[in-house]
Amino acid sequence: MHLNFHFLQYLCPELEKAFQEKTITACYSQNKDELIMETEDAEESRFIRAHFLPPQIYLSFPENFQRARRNSINLFKEIIGEKILGCKVLSFERAFYFNLSSGKILLFKLHANRSNVLLYEHDEAIPFKLFRNGITEDRDLDWRTLNKNYDLSWENFEKLEGNASQFLPTLGSIPRIWLKERGYPTAELQSKWELMQELLDMLETPLFSLIDPNGEIQLSLLPNDNPVKSFSNPIQAINELFYLALVRGNFEKEKNSLLKKYQEQLKRTKSYIQKSTQKLEELRNSPPPSNLADVIMANLHVFQDGRLEAELMDFYTGENIQVKLKPNQKPQDHAASLYRKSKNRKLEWEQLEKTISAKITQAGILESKIEELNAIDDFRSLKSYKKSHGEDKALQKDEVILPFKTFEFEGFPIWVGKSAQANDEMLRGYTKKDDLWLHARMVPGSHVLIKTSGLKSIPLAVLETAASLAAFYSKNKNESLAPVIHTEAKYVRKVKGSPAGTVMVEKEKVLMVIPRGPEEIFGKGD
Repeated sequence: MHLNFHFLQYLCPELEKAFQEKTITACYSQNKDELIMETEDAEESRFIRAHFLPPQIYLSFPENFQRARRNSINLFKEIIGEKILGCKVLSFERAFYFNLSSGKILLFKLHANRSNVLLYEHDEAIPFKLFRNGITEDRDLDWRTLNKNYDLSWENFEKLEGNASQFLPTLGSIPRIWLKERGYPTAELQSKWELMQELLDMLETPLFSLIDPNGEIQLSLLPNDNPVKSFSNPIQAINELFYLALVRGNFEKEKNSLLKKYQEQLKRTKSYIQKSTQKLEELRNSPPPSNLADVIMANLHVFQDGRLEAELMDFYTGENIQVKLKPNQKPQDHAASLYRKSKNRKLEWEQLEKTISAKITQAGILESKIEELNAIDDFRSLKSYKKSHGEDKALQKDEVILPFKTFEFEGFPIWVGKSAQANDEMLRGYTKKDDLWLHARMVPGSHVLIKTSGLKSIPLAVLETAASLAAFYSKNKNESLAPVIHTEAKYVRKVKGSPAGTVMVEKEKVLMVIPRGPEEIFGKGD
């Protein structure tokens, strides 16, 4: 109800007391759709702050406000030096205005997403300056036409058959809910009239309360059993609403957004630990492929004359096993492949142990971050926290368009630059020195990063997947096999003045891979 006539009729007399005879010394904006006015007299300074960024439309009238040193622009220069003579509400309308000493009218129109501040010359009906120029209908708005008059008599109520929206359109959602809870829609006409009179009596003797019915702070003029806060002064009420709904509300939103991302990251990390631990146990408990290779080598004679399939006795288990060869495959080649798998399995085993250990450490770090973030209680501490955790920059900037595509493989984030300029931005603003950087060799293409999170070694499967993406997002996309270079990001640097996406690389290694895109790797398009 803070944009409602029924509140403004009490707010405006208090504003007149607070600002009468004060001189406007500054008028400026330092955030999109927010206007600040500074006023002062011999005794004090006072500010008018109008925040019109949809859907958060709020006013406040603080005694102190610190103007930013940068990104601030002066507005409404025509009113600087003017004195405020009075503040009036427009009848049954969501608007009020300040009378200035020159006769100018400064109108605050509070029409939700179409809210605006308009400046009128003395005795002129059409504004000569707007705060939000994009609201074109305001260019011809005659402020005097905003005044309305409603017949609140029984005769008119009876004529309208008790239709509350037609009888008094200015009520707003909270009074309508009050009527509905008392059975207004289905009540007899006389009962409706009695409920409407009771409601109007409360609106004429209000207590300004802040309530939180659905997780959203609102201002109410009606009695409430469990208000967040209550005030007898409307300026104090609207100032506290501004703080709780906008300042505090945005803080909670920003904090909870980052908290949710950490929790999701922790969930993925724990899931990776669980799955990898299960895989490690399977490796430990299953027989090595070399056992089957030994069986094949002991029975090479069985595959004579081009035979591709045979049932052999596994002398390790005493059971019969079925062995199939590929067309034109020799049994000794199949055995050699199994011996390589056995050797690689040992490497995979060791790598899994290292990665699981590192992921357990990473989970501990995330749990510490979540605990630290939960304890933060104000914007300044949150800003300091985000600054000290620059490694989470991508998480913190999730609401804006990132300069890279994001994928994940076996718990490791893989980023792919979207353009030459995006490659530069990703390298400059989102990369840590220990991240692994990849690029198709000797051809134009996207920069690719594996976010290592401080891990000293990366599983070969993760490296090959990132390399396949680097090859796919390059001029080598259609090659059957493509070379990709990789190195730690600390060995990649931008040369001043060089074209976008161009870098100098040291200590590079080369990996040959098949170019593969996101659809083939992850089952999704890019």
